[in-house]
Amino acid sequence: MMQYRKFGKLDWQPSALGFGCMRLPTLDGKAANIDQEKVTEMIHTAIEAGVNYFDTAYPYHDQMSEVSLGKALEGGYRERVCIATKSPIWLIKESADFDRLLDEQLRRLQIITIDFYLLHALNSESWAKTQKLDLLRRAEAAKADGRIRYLGFSFHDNLETFKQIVDGYNAWDFCQIQYNYMDTSIQAGTEGLHYAAEKGLAVVIMEPLLGGKLALDLPATRPIWDSAAQKRQPADWALQWIWNQPEVSLVLSGMSTLEQVEENISSASVSKPGLLSAAEVELVAKVCDVVNSLGPIPCTRCEYCLPCPNGVNIPSNFDVYNRIAMYDVLDDCRNEYKRWIPDEEKAAACIQCDECLSKCPQQILISTWLPVVEEVLGLNRPYVKSV
Repeated sequence: MMQYRKFGKLDWQPSALGFGCMRLPTLDGKAANIDQEKVTEMIHTAIEAGVNYFDTAYPYHDQMSEVSLGKALEGGYRERVCIATKSPIWLIKESADFDRLLDEQLRRLQIITIDFYLLHALNSESWAKTQKLDLLRRAEAAKADGRIRYLGFSFHDNLETFKQIVDGYNAWDFCQIQYNYMDTSIQAGTEGLHYAAEKGLAVVIMEPLLGGKLALDLPATRPIWDSAAQKRQPADWALQWIWNQPEVSLVLSGMSTLEQVEENISSASVSKPGLLSAAEVELVAKVCDVVNSLGPIPCTRCEYCLPCPNGVNIPSNFDVYNRIAMYDVLDDCRNEYKRWIPDEEKAAACIQCDECLSKCPQQILISTWLPVVEEVLGLNRPYVKSV
């Protein structure tokens, strides 16, 4: 039976599992060519099992995800669920664009009200833009006229910026953060999760499986998982670790197959805060340590090397590079490097000034590694395990 959880201060309970519509099945591998028949079957299966939160966004699947979700919810299914989608802040050039894009999303979804509307992927730059263009006032007007019901934001930046955004508007209903057992100190992290929850915000979790990486059966971690009295698949361990925390309102999973839907429903049906024992939580921590040890660069993300005089985000570059060895996912890491690290913060911006070398407590040869990171991730050269 599906489990339900608290959603911040709202008098509504979400299913523990939310359906993320960013990795839907396609007909030919092209993002826009969604296999609607499979999507509809997956979504109907999820709804019949009690899933009541569906998350999409303007750009997903080359702007076709919202359309696909709208089609799948025809025939009375819309009335049984809540829909979340996001305002593409990067496309907004003037205040009026907020309403134009919102109205377009309503048409795509075939609805008159979006239940949960998020400002998409806020960071320090887009938060400043939000304030400059007075977009929160636009959102409040949309709430007043019934086009959106609740307002929140999704987030990709550091903890300090996350707290600034949480505190920068006193009417947030919820937020969405990247969080999993490998990312407890990255972006908002555990501290951000607790901070938002203490402020009364519901906290929606994205990337619980780190883009599928935490579902992999890694040889290095298999003995640890096998030592547990309660046997679980790696994906189930990762999900239960998040659901174990009462501050979490729901966990989104971007599912691509009916089998994944059914597996995640099975996991959600037994989830609850406090499910894992102290020994099981420690076991997950051991897995985290082992996976981290696979990375060739011994960076702990302490950030003592920052600020770089030329703006390079040294820990983020090293983190993406390390994940190649940790999960054997070179192509994924190249995509992550190109998509999520701004050009001015990439390894290529290093000018070899060596100011960072004396600051690193791990004595990493930072200025030697950064060109390697750019060669492998930015220029698609062969992977290097050591320098």
